[in-house]
Amino acid sequence: MKVLIINGSPHFNGCTARALKEVAKTLEGENIETETITLGRKEIKGCIGCQKCKKTSKCIYEDLVNKVATKFKTADGLIIGSPVYYAGINGTLKAFLDRLFYSTNFNKSMKVGAAVVSSRRAGSTSAFDEINKYFMISNMPVVSSNYWNEVHGSKAKDVEKDLEGLRTMRNLGKNMAFLIKSIEIGKKVHGLPKLEKGKLTNFCDGL
Repeated sequence: MKVLIINGSPHFNGCTARALKEVAKTLEGENIETETITLGRKEIKGCIGCQKCKKTSKCIYEDLVNKVATKFKTADGLIIGSPVYYAGINGTLKAFLDRLFYSTNFNKSMKVGAAVVSSRRAGSTSAFDEINKYFMISNMPVVSSNYWNEVHGSKAKDVEKDLEGLRTMRNLGKNMAFLIKSIEIGKKVHGLPKLEKGKLTNFCDGL
């Protein structure tokens, strides 16, 4: 079992990285393999709505998105971490996630998702909500902790003082490991839920 961790921060060793490291350490202690990918300061183009991915099952831009997509396909869980910019996730991560989720047509049902955010003071809950929407539109169970999955500080050393935040990260890791293992058992015993599919309905169709 494996969890893919995406650090959307431009800083490799910043607050977001420190929080994600705490989750990863806990997951590995629960015998869940982890792999962390940091977007850093890479140039990630936004989605242009060309629809080519509907035919090729990958994004038209050959960059980190397609490389991560292959790892996402085989992962049991996905953690997305971001610093908070203007009460939202950073722009590079936004572009990355839009393309990653839109261009991949493999079944994401019951892959487990978790959001982690870091902020100096505020704006974290709206950024947290923004990430969770990617999971919820993809039939992915969202993992909670005993508090919102966030840490606070301007630098990584500040996060070391956020004892509650680090505890929240550890509890997140434990909950995620439990959920992944439980879903694996459930798939063997019951199989995946059979979801109803149908025609998409637009608002202009008379709703």
